[in-house]
Amino acid sequence: MARGLYTARKLKKDHQRFRWSDERYKRRVLHLKEKTDPLQGSPQARGIVLEKVGIEAKQPNSAIRKCVKVQLIKNGRQVTAFAPGNHAINFIDEHDEVLIEGIGGRKGRSKGDIPGVRYKVIKVNNVSLIELVRGRKEKPVR
Repeated sequence: MARGLYTARKLKKDHQRFRWSDERYKRRVLHLKEKTDPLQGSPQARGIVLEKVGIEAKQPNSAIRKCVKVQLIKNGRQVTAFAPGNHAINFIDEHDEVLIEGIGGRKGRSKGDIPGVRYKVIKVNNVSLIELVRGRKEKPVR
């Protein structure tokens, strides 16, 4: 590595060149998250429920996690979203409009024992799913 006098140009050029070996820098500059992410970098997205699905939990747990297949309005992509809460799936019907967001966890990947599910439902027909589960609000009749 150059250290003497008059080496600022070379140090600067090398620094710029070697930044490309940093994975986080490369993904940020090339906008790879926005290109591959179904939500296109936004925190939340609206979609239409296509069907309800039950997904088996990973070992050593044994459960069927209640999820929904959602088609996003903004780009037509299909994602699977988890319905959190006891009997929350009963408040979600097919063709409902839902708001989904990231489930939290490993840098945008799936969380806990639900394989391949990266999103969770937070609103159904513009009513908070948590409020519906707790019985504070009722789902509007369309």
